[in-house]
Amino acid sequence: MTEQTTVLVVEDEAQIARALQINLRVHGYDAVTAGSGEDALELAASRRMDIVVLDLGLPGMDGVEVIRRLRAWTEVPIIVLSARHGSEDKVEALDAGADDYVTKPFGLEELLARLRAAARRGPRAEENPRVQTGELSVDLAARRVVRRGEEVRLTPTEWSILALLVRRAGALVTQREILTQVWGPAYAKETQYLRVYLAQLRRKLEDDPARPRHLHTEAGMGYRFDP
Repeated sequence: MTEQTTVLVVEDEAQIARALQINLRVHGYDAVTAGSGEDALELAASRRMDIVVLDLGLPGMDGVEVIRRLRAWTEVPIIVLSARHGSEDKVEALDAGADDYVTKPFGLEELLARLRAAARRGPRAEENPRVQTGELSVDLAARRVVRRGEEVRLTPTEWSILALLVRRAGALVTQREILTQVWGPAYAKETQYLRVYLAQLRRKLEDDPARPRHLHTEAGMGYRFDP
């Protein structure tokens, strides 16, 4: 490898984490470890990670929640490495956004092959989990919005809409895409939902909701977040 691939290993069992780190470094990877989901999110937000290898049974925040939070702002490949063998666990992890699932015990050669497959998807665009614009700060990794130095409380639905728009800052996101991703395919035509929630977001985030600086409507098409 001309440029090392950085792998974030999220594993609370210190011996397993250390063994993985040593073996990955021997095979040319830059391996970084985290013992909890919270630590993993902080590391992923503070430096570029090319692949995440993630255990599900973590202290505190469950591995599936870590996947969901990562997927709020990054498309980094996620390989689950877990002792959970049940199909429901695999389905939940994959539906949350994991790319692959390996069960423990595992063979090192198999894991290395899956890492190579993940790396072959090509370089990712640089991703920034924090957007700072004027007096408004949106931290996608921490799921936190601050305006004029004070935290803004958003409902889960308001946050889901804002996170989707912020991830695509400057680009039009169609009504159908927002409705499908936030509420599900059955709600693809329920555009009145968006009008209500965008109005709520503007009241919380804009100085003048009638003349929004950040949350713009493209009539009949969708919405756009402008930094």
